[in-house]
Amino acid sequence: MSDLSRRQMFLKLAAAFNGAIGVVLAIPIVSYLFSPVTRGENAGYDRWIPLGPIDQFPVGQTRLATYRNPGASPTDGETAEIPCWVRNIDGNKLQVFAINCAHLGCPVRWFPQSRLFMCPCHGGAYYEDGSRASGPPERGLFEYAFKIVDGAVHIKAGELQTPGLSSATRKLIQIEGHPCA
Repeated sequence: MSDLSRRQMFLKLAAAFNGAIGVVLAIPIVSYLFSPVTRGENAGYDRWIPLGPIDQFPVGQTRLATYRNPGASPTDGETAEIPCWVRNIDGNKLQVFAINCAHLGCPVRWFPQSRLFMCPCHGGAYYEDGSRASGPPERGLFEYAFKIVDGAVHIKAGELQTPGLSSATRKLIQIEGHPCA
């Protein structure tokens, strides 16, 4: 055995400790860098999420629906459930609105008597088609792109339309596997 001085022993212990700390700190960084590879094609925010069968949304009515946030982790619990409003116009044409007011994001409520969405925070009001009726919001409700596949309504989750998008991009409506298509 070689004789280690006290100083050399502490230097080796410090180097080992620093190496262990470096490995612990590198784990989240490496997992972040490789997450697109390990999660696969269907994970993440940019995908179609089912809301339920089209029969769940009667013609001429607006109903509340929920979906699970595609970017949520298992530990998120109920906070990963995101509500949205689904308006069935004529059986083939739907509108799916984000529940959040375009002003400050408060959840809007649907009032079928007045056929208005109302924001409780600052008095914003929206018509049934999601356009601005009154109050501080400068624009209408955000609208999800949707499609009907085999009788079920799917929305493009994680891709809310924003004011900067063109009107051609704003309306993405596809009907696949629907009897009227």
